[in-house]
Amino acid sequence: MKNKLPFLSIAVLLFFISNQTIFAQKDNYSAIDSLIKTTSVRPFNGTILVSQNGKIKYSKAYGYSDFVKKTPLKLDDPFVILSNSKQITAVLILQQVELGKIVLNTAIKKYLPNIKQPWTSTVTVENLLNHTSGIVDLEKPAIFPAGTQFKYSDLNYILLAQILERVTNKTYETVVTELFKKNYMKDSFFPNASNQDEVVNGLQFFKDNTTKEIKGVIVPKERIPAAGLVSTVEDLALWNNLLHNGKLLNLVTYGRMTSYTITNQYSVFGDKEIGYGYGIRVNDEAKIKEFGHTGIVPDQGFTSVNLYYPKTKTSVIVLENQTFENFDIAYYFETEIRKIVLNSGLLD
Repeated sequence: MKNKLPFLSIAVLLFFISNQTIFAQKDNYSAIDSLIKTTSVRPFNGTILVSQNGKIKYSKAYGYSDFVKKTPLKLDDPFVILSNSKQITAVLILQQVELGKIVLNTAIKKYLPNIKQPWTSTVTVENLLNHTSGIVDLEKPAIFPAGTQFKYSDLNYILLAQILERVTNKTYETVVTELFKKNYMKDSFFPNASNQDEVVNGLQFFKDNTTKEIKGVIVPKERIPAAGLVSTVEDLALWNNLLHNGKLLNLVTYGRMTSYTITNQYSVFGDKEIGYGYGIRVNDEAKIKEFGHTGIVPDQGFTSVNLYYPKTKTSVIVLENQTFENFDIAYYFETEIRKIVLNSGLLD
């Protein structure tokens, strides 16, 4: 007669196998490896990092930092992070709010008296932070009353940087450099003549399949607080952990930053309109709450996506040193990587 395992032992064994399978699925990102090797839609060239509770779950550098020399990318290579710069500028402003040097609901005329447009008397600091200012040109009237609509514009964050400089009596470059140094973001910096050679080259793809390689940071200096800071996937994961776990702002200020009064649709986050806080999109329409931002500057040849899931303290960061004139495929890999992580079980 054959020996039979006791029922309890079988149950325990099945439980163990089942859970091993679940754990394997949660940590299995071979789908990302397969995805980034495909070229049917467009090629991938960049760095990817998925981390949870400060521990790296997946990381990959794929492609080149110099397309002529075919220099392989490294995980700690610095990229221009484009509009993910806004979140950093927002935190710098909010830190001054906590010090009492800036009041969010105060009209910007108090801080920028040299601008003579009538809208300085109605647009508040908060309107700049959440893109409800209606300002599209320093020489033109606002296109809607402040606070009534959403209009995304780098100009809002250019003005915020000017406010920051006025209340600190320091250059924006100095203030942001101090922030990076204090928080051990060793590979993040404000690009200038002495350090911009460290930045990987960008590549711009045109619709006729021709390309242009871009060396150095060509984002104008005044626009850097909105779209031109430099960082790495590792430093941005560190930034996420600091910001979303009370290391940069107090609980009340952070709560205000991640709340919203205005919504807007963006393709990477799906078809529904989601909230816009201060330099950060707030997606609480989905099953799993999500904070994040995208960035693209075609002329610079860079694309960036930084996502954070507070329930499981998970970061998903994708930086590419290439852009595509065909915007329909601009965020193809970023969108697909997001889907893989959302379906992996890691965020449950």
